[in-house]
Amino acid sequence: MNQLPAYRTVEESGIRFEVYMDVFNKRVRVDHYVGDPYLVIQTTEELAKQANSEKIIMKGKFEDYKIFLEKGYRNEAIIDGYFLGSDGYFFCKYLEPDRAFTAHLQVEEDIIASVQHLKRSSQVIMPPADYKIMKVGEKEAEMLSDLYREVFQIYPTPLHDPEYVKKTMKEGTIYYAFMYHHEMISAASAEVNSLFRNAELTDCATKKEHRKFGLMKILLKKLEEDLFEQQIYCSYSIARSLSFGMNAVLHQLGYQYRGRLVNNCYIFDKLEDMNVWVKNLSTYQAAEN
Repeated sequence: MNQLPAYRTVEESGIRFEVYMDVFNKRVRVDHYVGDPYLVIQTTEELAKQANSEKIIMKGKFEDYKIFLEKGYRNEAIIDGYFLGSDGYFFCKYLEPDRAFTAHLQVEEDIIASVQHLKRSSQVIMPPADYKIMKVGEKEAEMLSDLYREVFQIYPTPLHDPEYVKKTMKEGTIYYAFMYHHEMISAASAEVNSLFRNAELTDCATKKEHRKFGLMKILLKKLEEDLFEQQIYCSYSIARSLSFGMNAVLHQLGYQYRGRLVNNCYIFDKLEDMNVWVKNLSTYQAAEN
């Protein structure tokens, strides 16, 4: 089972931030900070070294861009409107040099180029009547974990654990799934950040034998509808850079490619690069009518 990640709150000398200590993926992440960015960076790096982390990810604002460059970080991706309308920048630094380089650069670039030539269309074709879509609650947590366990032998978060799934639901994560003859065969979630009014579409999984019906596109549209009703307009997703299908779905739904996180997390049997996609849902209703 994955080692559970943990948030640690740092509040000292006029700075305050939460650092996400991700032992399994050998990284630390800061989603928001207050105070002197130099001191925030210094403190985060000390924590990362203590934890033997290989990668630091800090989501910063444009006004601190030069500071992060000065301190050896590189901007790998951007999320439009992440901070209540202000853009969020993924500033990354590698404490293990080998982790900074990808072995699949040309393949990943070719996939993005091919995806971006596809026609955009949010229209979906509903699957046969045996497929039923549902909003997942805590009573289905074990069924949801079984699905993730079957689809992903290794995953960056411990969704194999039903108790962890219930915890995410209590914290505001929304799950939708397709049922087929009393079996959950496809699911996706929206991890909501209520403070900054954004959401990450994630945890996309479909059993192999059911992938011909475009179920994921339908689930993502359902999640978008839910987010729009909550007035959460910054929607983003982080997709495996080697997955043509998932990147194609996001492009077709109107998401814009905004960069690649190198060797970001373990999926299946290796570290994988992840593509960042962003969509403004504020015009969602107008676009759908």
